Amino acid sequence: MSKHAVLDTNLEGPWPDNTEVIYFGMGCFWGAEKKFWSLPGVVCTAVGYMGGSAIDPSYPQVCTGATGHAEVVLVAYNPDLVSTYDLLKVFWENHDPTQGNRQGNDVGSQYRSVVYWSTDAQRDLLKQTSLAFNEVLLARGFEPITTEFSSVQGQKFWLAEDYHQQYLIKNPNGYDCHAHTGMLLPPVSVN
Repeated sequence: MSKHAVLDTNLEGPWPDNTEVIYFGMGCFWGAEKKFWSLPGVVCTAVGYMGGSAIDPSYPQVCTGATGHAEVVLVAYNPDLVSTYDLLKVFWENHDPTQGNRQGNDVGSQYRSVVYWSTDAQRDLLKQTSLAFNEVLLARGFEPITTEFSSVQGQKFWLAEDYHQQYLIKNPNGYDCHAHTGMLLPPVSVN
């Protein structure tokens, strides 16, 4: 079983009992993963593919756009040490969720903005933060958010190839394209 190059945890678990998992697609998964693994309370991150139709897709297949998969980051975390809001703040503030099937120079459906939630509380907070961030963006002249939201139910996370895992620790000067809006997620009331 592969180990995380920074956190030294198993990429596919098992993780402690109180661990929750959420998946973020926000463009190229290399830089996105690095943004999450440094947060206190994150147990593990891994990059992979979700939301498509092919079984066990490869990176070259996903890059054609024919499989329908998005490049995503699995974030396993202890909600007592890092809140779902804090993860969503990193997500919203570190890409441009208004661009549809692209992030900056990266164009294609694999680069779309997407979140796969695994708990009702994650879903509810995702909706709240999306509405709040969309208001900020619209007030600054951006287009509406195009981010897709879906439950992990019926979805399969396909672990990407080993060389993609923690890519930017293995390749410190590697490609890290992340478009962003420069806008901040406002606080939201957690119900």
